[in-house]
Amino acid sequence: MKIISVIGARPQFIKCAPLSRELRKSHDEILVHTGQHYDPDMSDVFFKELGIPEPDHNLGIGSATQGEQTGNMLIGIEKILISEEPDMVLVYGDTNSTIAGSLAASKRHIPVSHVEAGLRSFDRTMPEEINRVVTDHISDILFCPTETAVINLGNEGITEGVYNVGDVMMDALQYNIRIAEEGSSILDDLELSPKDFMVATVHRASNTDSIENLSSIVKAFCSVDEHVVFPVHPRTKKYLIKYGLWDNLCENVSVISPVGYLDMLKLMSNSRKVLTDSGGIQKEAYMLGVPCITMRDNTEWVETVNDGWNVLVGSDCNMIMDAINGFEGSGMKGNVFGSGDACERICSVLEGSS
Repeated sequence: MKIISVIGARPQFIKCAPLSRELRKSHDEILVHTGQHYDPDMSDVFFKELGIPEPDHNLGIGSATQGEQTGNMLIGIEKILISEEPDMVLVYGDTNSTIAGSLAASKRHIPVSHVEAGLRSFDRTMPEEINRVVTDHISDILFCPTETAVINLGNEGITEGVYNVGDVMMDALQYNIRIAEEGSSILDDLELSPKDFMVATVHRASNTDSIENLSSIVKAFCSVDEHVVFPVHPRTKKYLIKYGLWDNLCENVSVISPVGYLDMLKLMSNSRKVLTDSGGIQKEAYMLGVPCITMRDNTEWVETVNDGWNVLVGSDCNMIMDAINGFEGSGMKGNVFGSGDACERICSVLEGSS
């Protein structure tokens, strides 16, 4: 079967790596990179260290408003679909690349497979939530990472073509964690001792585009007696400078450039706690058994909260500080994200559909 896989952002590169290896054992995969994440620190490094094949098509879309970026992706992807004539289009997650790939395929009557289907934050102010819902409702095969995702789809009347295969990010983590622990020198490079620091990421528009929220987060980081390692997303750096916060980051906060997947795994697995507004990092922290403080009011990964390893604090300075000082994570981790065989299970389903 000829499959076009559409990717464009850091989390999709991580998910794509193990699945692409498995797909290419039996199928002809055409890789399309939309260019949504184009900075070398957010794109090239992941392709190199994760062994992702060079994209067959790179649209180079780059940054723009939601509508302009998605529209340009639609135009570019449709041209590729016309020339390549695939049997299926496979999309990942909840980005603009996801919705553009699924819409372009659906309008040309090409079957769509959605990896990481069924997630819901139930917050329609998030662009990602719109992307998830629309993609799920036009997909033909829906690969869910958890049983909660299956239930969410059922509540929306989607029951056909739904499979709980586990999470491909578990596959990626299990494959790469040993490589990261043995091969990454990030702790030595930053002169860090295991469990003597926290790692933080901030990139979501609800935090970066709000001077009130971003100021509150920076204040929290600077008000605790903790060493915070802060790989700064290009978008976040732009707003930190715009709001006059860049020079207010204090000595206990080590600002570094974005890091690759292996370095990030090494940082997270050796950190005391993780602070983030990223969905994928919430999962990875859970999988690694590291307490996670999520600077959002909701999460699509409710299992991490229910199992006691994740706490939602929004952007409130005092709540962030209280969690840094008091939240330690507890409880037994379940097998909610599968056993690391999601890619094999996805390919088995695809074999049956071809």
